[in-house]
Amino acid sequence: MKRILVVNVNWLGDVIFSSPVFKAIKEAYPQAHVSCLAVPRVKELLESMPYIDEILVYDEKGKHRSPLAKIGLIWALRLRRFDAAFLLHRSMTRALLTFLAGIPQRVGYDAKGRRRLLTHIVEPLDGQVHRCDYYLNIVESYGLKANDRKCELKTKPEVEGEVKSLLRSKGIRDDDYVIIVNPGGNWDLKRWPYESFSRLVSGLIKDLNARVIISGAEKDIPLVRKINQFASNKAVDLTGKTDLKQLMALMKNADLVISGDSGPLHIANSLGTRVLGLFGPTRPEITGPRGHGPAHILQQDVGCNREPCYHLMCPDNTCMQSITVREVLETVRQIKNP
Repeated sequence: MKRILVVNVNWLGDVIFSSPVFKAIKEAYPQAHVSCLAVPRVKELLESMPYIDEILVYDEKGKHRSPLAKIGLIWALRLRRFDAAFLLHRSMTRALLTFLAGIPQRVGYDAKGRRRLLTHIVEPLDGQVHRCDYYLNIVESYGLKANDRKCELKTKPEVEGEVKSLLRSKGIRDDDYVIIVNPGGNWDLKRWPYESFSRLVSGLIKDLNARVIISGAEKDIPLVRKINQFASNKAVDLTGKTDLKQLMALMKNADLVISGDSGPLHIANSLGTRVLGLFGPTRPEITGPRGHGPAHILQQDVGCNREPCYHLMCPDNTCMQSITVREVLETVRQIKNP
């Protein structure tokens, strides 16, 4: 095959979990031109993935919202004369796009009644399956072999230089033990309480002599202010002050990243950085770190039969509340001084 399209998913963490798919395709077809169709918000992340030759943006809620715009996208896909499309996304619309674009081989799961739009139906794996394996199963069912099942991201040297200058301006030296704390998350139940993060930041600075950086998106600014105020504003607050590529370079420079189950946790681990994941309603067997960096997980068995849990109206969030500041600090101490 000479031209291959991968129709990707929408969320940062899941897009990271898709990265081994591109390596498997390139190893099977080294000369192939591999394109990726995805929503705008993950474009920067895809630009940091090896083995992707072209990114095609599908702005389903903006530029491509109208039927006429979708016809334009279909025509653009048709002109590229793809030999095959691997559909990681379960959307009916995306399957229809590849069908109407005349792509002869269309490989994906039979979801939402789209069987008739696919040429190769992928049978789901049994039991609890990590998202990486869920996506790799699509290409493996087509006969490709995945020799490396780990996630991988690359940073740009010029961006790394920008971030090192930023850290020096904040008084952080190359020989400092740098810990990045990421308190945000895409939904509240996966977040550790801000009071716990506050005590953790204080303990990391006072007891472990670490330089602590708090990261996050602009929407996390009020949360981070509360956390850092409790810690006497001793942490370096870079919340909302870096774009995605700068955040990646920042995490590559860290000795340790502490976060809930979120995109930044998986970004750091895919860059080879050591991470400590605080897990509650989700399961590390399904969405745990799968990068090239060492990963440590803290999760308490609270006897909840909902795990993995998407009970968004959970009244007490016991699973996250049960992780104590003491055990996180002790885990960090063991990591820092093995």
